[in-house]
Amino acid sequence: MIRLQNLTLQRGPQRLLEGAELTLHPGQKAGLVGANGAGKSTLFALLRGELVPDGGDCQLPPDWRIAHMRQEIETLDRLAVDYVLDGDVELRRIQRDLAMAEQAHDGNALARLHTELDNADGYSADARARKLLAGLGFSHAQMALPVGSFSGGWRMRLNLAQALMCPSELLLLDEPTNHLDLDAILWLEDWLKNYPGTLLLISHDRDFLDAVVDHVIHLEQRTLTLYRGGYSAFERTRAERLAQQQQAYEKQQAQRAHMESFIRRFKAKATKARQAQSRIKALERLEELAPAHVDSPFDFSFREADKVSSPLLDLAEGRLGYGDKTVLDKVKLQLVPGARIGLLGPNGAGKSTLIKTLANELSPIAGRLQRGENLVIGYFAQHQLDALDPKASPLLHLQRIAPGEREQTLRDFLGGFDFRGERCDEPVLNFSGGEKARLALALIAWGKPNLLLLDEPTNHLDLEMRLALTLALQEFEGAVLVVSHDRHLLKSTTDEFLLVADGQVQSFDGDLEDYARWLVDYRARQQPTTVNDGAPDKTDRRAQRQAAAALRQQLAPHKRHADKLEKDLGGVHEKLAELEDRLGDPALYEAARKDELRELLARQAELKVREGELEEAWLEALETLERLQAQLEASA
Repeated sequence: MIRLQNLTLQRGPQRLLEGAELTLHPGQKAGLVGANGAGKSTLFALLRGELVPDGGDCQLPPDWRIAHMRQEIETLDRLAVDYVLDGDVELRRIQRDLAMAEQAHDGNALARLHTELDNADGYSADARARKLLAGLGFSHAQMALPVGSFSGGWRMRLNLAQALMCPSELLLLDEPTNHLDLDAILWLEDWLKNYPGTLLLISHDRDFLDAVVDHVIHLEQRTLTLYRGGYSAFERTRAERLAQQQQAYEKQQAQRAHMESFIRRFKAKATKARQAQSRIKALERLEELAPAHVDSPFDFSFREADKVSSPLLDLAEGRLGYGDKTVLDKVKLQLVPGARIGLLGPNGAGKSTLIKTLANELSPIAGRLQRGENLVIGYFAQHQLDALDPKASPLLHLQRIAPGEREQTLRDFLGGFDFRGERCDEPVLNFSGGEKARLALALIAWGKPNLLLLDEPTNHLDLEMRLALTLALQEFEGAVLVVSHDRHLLKSTTDEFLLVADGQVQSFDGDLEDYARWLVDYRARQQPTTVNDGAPDKTDRRAQRQAAAALRQQLAPHKRHADKLEKDLGGVHEKLAELEDRLGDPALYEAARKDELRELLARQAELKVREGELEEAWLEALETLERLQAQLEASA
C-alpha cells in the first residue's frame, strides 16, 4: 500500500504539504484534485522517488513497478511503435540480452531468455503496442512514422501510450486527457477501468474522474483529504461541509438562484426528448454541486452584444477543406441567435475544419457562406494561445482592444479570470497553458460576441475555471458552436449535436451515451473485413442501416417543428418573467398608474393563453418524435 505519515513537503520557500496523512490500498484508483500550484505534480515526483520528504514518511512497497506519463520526449528519431515499446523496460532488457546471446551462440542463455520473453508476454508486445496506439487515435501508417514528425499534442499521446505499455503496480497519470479527443478519452476510460494496479490520476475532467476513480484525494491548505467515491461524490460531501459556514452559504444561495432561473425555462417544458432530459439532469446536478465551489476565484460573463443578425451565419452546399483536398462536402448549416450546438465526430473527421471555415480562417472550396451584417465572432482555438504577445501583460492585452476604457474597469473584469494584483501586470511570457487560455477567453468575453466558436476551450483549464466557463456559457445570449472532450461542458451548455463523420455534417439525434455506442459501431465498421460466409450478414446490416437512415429522414422535419415550438415557448416564458418582474413593483399599484396596471395584467393573461397553446402543441410534437424514435430503434 501507499502510506504517507505526518508528511511535510515543500518546494523552495513554499510549503505544499504539512503533517499530511494518506493511505491507499493496492488496486484502488484515486483522483488527485486541488488548485493549480497546490502541489499535485510535486506529490507525484515524491512517489516516483525524485524528491525526498522534508518531514514525515512516504512508504511504498519496494517491489512495486511505477509507470508514469512523461511530459517530454528526447528520442525524436524513434519510430512511434518502437517508442511505445520502450515503455516496457524489462522487455527491452530481455531483447538486448537475446541479441547478445545470439551473437555469442550461447544456447543456454537463449533458452533461458526465451522463457523470460514468454513470461513477459514479449511475443505479443508489438501487437499490444499497436492496439494502444490505435485506441489513442493513431492510424496504422502513423505507427511507423518517427516521433519527431508528430505535433506536441500527438507526442503527449505517445507518452501516454508508453506509460500504459509499462507493466506496473502503480500508474501515475498527470492530465492524460489534455491532448485527447472524446473518442480517445472513451477508449482510455475502458482501459483504466480494467487496469489491475493502483492508479493515481490528476485530471480536470469530472466525467472522466467519475468513470475511472473510486476515491478522490483533495489537496487543500497543505493537507490531503481522502473521499470515498468519484468526483461527484466528492463535490457533494465537500458541499455539505462548506454549507455549514455562513460565508459559503451566502454565495451558495446566489449561485443556486442563478441556476434555478436557468433550469426553470427547461423544466416548464416537461420535456421528454432525450437530449433535453440529459441537459436538465446536468443543470440540476450543477445546482446541487455548486456549493462545493464557493471558494472559486473565477466569476465572469460574456458581455452582451450590441447588435444581432438573424441568421448569424448561413452555409449552403459547402465544400470545405485545404487547397484541393476536400474534407467535408455538401455542408448545410445555419446558425441563429440562441443556437447551442456541440460538434461530435471521430478524430480527423473535420470538426476543426468546419469551425475554422466559420471563423474565416479557411475559405470554402465551394458553396455559399453568408455572414450576418452584425456578426461578431468570438473564436477560441489552441493555436491562439501562441498568438498572445509574450511581452504584454493581461492588462495591456485588454487595453489594446479597449483603449478608451477606465483602467480599474479592465482590472475588475480581469479579476473574474483570476488575474489580480501583480499578476495583472506581469508579462505573458512565463504564464502556464491554463493562464494563457484564461486570458484568451477574457479577450473574447470582452469583445461582445454574438457567436462563439470554441475548439477545445477546456484544455489546460482546471475544474474551477471549467465550472465558471460553463456558467458563463449558460448565461450567454448568442449562439454557441463547440468542440470539446469535456462531456460535462457539452451536456450543460448545448441543446443539440451535429455529427461530423465520413465527409458529412448531419444532425445527431441522441445524447452522449448514444454517441459512445455510435463510436463503437463506427470503429467496428472501420476495421478491415474479409469476404467469407458472413457476407449475407453484412448485406443485411447494410439494408438495416439504409432503412434506419430513411426513417431518420422522416424524423427530421418533426424535430425541426418541435424545436421551433420549443424556441417560441422559451420566448413566451421570457416575456412572462419580464412582466412578473414589472408586476412585482409596489409603486405600480398606486391609483395614478391604474391604467398601466390594467394593461400589464391583460398582456399577462394573453401570454398565459399563448403559453398553454404552445405547451400543448410542443408536447404533441414530442410524442410524435418519441413514437418515430421508437420505430427507428426497433429497426436498428
